[in-house]
Amino acid sequence: MSHAKPGTRPANPRFSSGPCAKRPGWTLEALSGALLGRSHRAKEPKAKLAEVIERSKAILGMPAGWRLGIVPASDTGAVEMALWSMLGARGVDILAWESFSKDWATDITKQLKFADARVISAAYGKLPDLAQVDPSRDVVFVWNGTTSGVRLPNADFVKLDREGLAICDATSAAFAMELPWDRLDVVTWSWQKVLGGEAAHGMLALSPRAVARLESYKPAWPMPKIFRMTKDGKLNEGIFKGETINTPSMLCVEDALDGLRWAESVDGLKGLIARSEANLAAIANWVERTPWAAFLAEDAATRSCTSICLRIVAPWFTALDAEGQAAAAKKLAALLEKEGVGLDAAAYRDAPPGLRIWGGATVETADIEALLPWLDWAFSSVEAEFSKQAA
Repeated sequence: MSHAKPGTRPANPRFSSGPCAKRPGWTLEALSGALLGRSHRAKEPKAKLAEVIERSKAILGMPAGWRLGIVPASDTGAVEMALWSMLGARGVDILAWESFSKDWATDITKQLKFADARVISAAYGKLPDLAQVDPSRDVVFVWNGTTSGVRLPNADFVKLDREGLAICDATSAAFAMELPWDRLDVVTWSWQKVLGGEAAHGMLALSPRAVARLESYKPAWPMPKIFRMTKDGKLNEGIFKGETINTPSMLCVEDALDGLRWAESVDGLKGLIARSEANLAAIANWVERTPWAAFLAEDAATRSCTSICLRIVAPWFTALDAEGQAAAAKKLAALLEKEGVGLDAAAYRDAPPGLRIWGGATVETADIEALLPWLDWAFSSVEAEFSKQAA
């Protein structure tokens, strides 16, 4: 069935899963207070870096005793710092169910080359068997699968009396989902996800147990300067007070502060979660009445409210070979882009063909709702072209 071109367009058509949409009402004027051309070690710039840390900790409800630092190379840098600095003291389990968690598995098994590493994996759309996680071992996992739209419903598989460390990549979960801090030891994220900040800076949170590991265990391999978190066997506390390892962008710092202040204005973490969940609910209501679309996440309890991944289930689409499915899905996303109603909404390159719509807190539900009729229109256009190939 063909659909007429909708009359309403999203006010903001940016649905990329990273970098993500800026907060509502953002303009370049928000960066006018940036301390450009200043040393990040000077008093005022250093105070801004420390402010990012303290506001982040407060909004997230991070427990007393945890350290939070700004580190190089976005979430990837933060995760790699943890893996290379802390792993090796005991065996490690890696949960892998989408692209980035598989990257961490590759780093641990093929770069660090740990013999005592178990990869517990699952296909896109599913979670691995969490019951296999051994509390005597370290465990590495993402909280939310950015490329699969599958999130953990809880962290009950991480025992409170665990011996190992729980290392969690929370880059598309922090500020949009509740994180059980008592079951985590290392948590990482980046500025460019839920709060829509500018790229290249990572956040690394350490529990007291993680700090104890850093101070009691020295890896057997050389440690690049950019990864070093200890000095003379003690934690380098400066990293967690705004004394960054390398030069940060004070323009990005100002943008991060703007996002954090906005987060506070919408009722903090509670408000941010509500905004993201409302976006997921809008898409879920549409999926219920749309025969050609389904969530990639098979279990409703595991559906992400940020990276919302959809697959195409129309019979003509499933009858296509893999190349045809990829081409049809690519054409669908291209039509949205051409109309200027849905930018960067294609599925991740390694994921099954479909759509990925960012629903993080900076996205207005009204824009999600305005996008959905365009999905039907684009699908009907693609169906007219590709269904003949499936016949």
